[in-house]
Amino acid sequence: MKLLSWNVNGIRAVWKKGFADYLDTCGADVVFLQETKANPDQLEKDIRVRPGWGSRFITGAQKGYSGVAVYWKKETVGEPDEFFEGLGIERFDVEGRAVGVRFGKLVAYGMYFPNSGRGSHRVAYKMDFWHEVFKQLAVLRADGLDVVLCGDLNVAHTDHDIARPRENDNTAGFLPEERAWMDRTLAEGWVDTWRHVHPHTREVYSWWSYQTIARPKNEGWRIDYFLVDESATDRIQDATIEDQVEGSDHAPVTLTIEMQGAPG
Repeated sequence: MKLLSWNVNGIRAVWKKGFADYLDTCGADVVFLQETKANPDQLEKDIRVRPGWGSRFITGAQKGYSGVAVYWKKETVGEPDEFFEGLGIERFDVEGRAVGVRFGKLVAYGMYFPNSGRGSHRVAYKMDFWHEVFKQLAVLRADGLDVVLCGDLNVAHTDHDIARPRENDNTAGFLPEERAWMDRTLAEGWVDTWRHVHPHTREVYSWWSYQTIARPKNEGWRIDYFLVDESATDRIQDATIEDQVEGSDHAPVTLTIEMQGAPG
């Protein structure tokens, strides 16, 4: 199964830039989107209903803010056996940040983690969100399911995941407590799939600031991930950052992984 995750920074905007064609040619079986910035009733029908694809959109209370979605290719994976909408906690779900699907033993969640750049209260909110996410995923892992977490985690883990680490020591997304939080996550048995496949690769990023026109200079951050349980490490076939794909300030990221058993 090939999974793809992309923070599109507005689904209506990226649709006008050719997203429909990209969806049909990217080769993914399941596609997660973050920061869709639109309620389903604001979307044209051809965005919500694509030939050959199923879809589900999760939005928050504030229009034009946050939002996540998932598309799945019916020909290759059929229909999900189960959906997961949000975390079941209002203070998080009001922002529309989590959607998940289960195909057989595989559970995949697409998430848009909070940005910690709007004051200390948002750092605390982000840490609380992180704690709740991994507490719930731990239950699924304990049930023997293959769990995949993807999306915009809004943190660059190490100096190799950001173009200018020293200049950003106290910048949201690269705060010491956020980086330590990634350290703990990996220590608890999660694998950063892109870094696993590309352990020595440098200067490859998934987000570039529009404000500083950073993409032409490749002054970026790697903040979009696929994480899997370490027990699935030997089934990782590929992990990529599609940094040649434009349309957003983020690049799509992918994971190709061998499933245990067939969907259904």
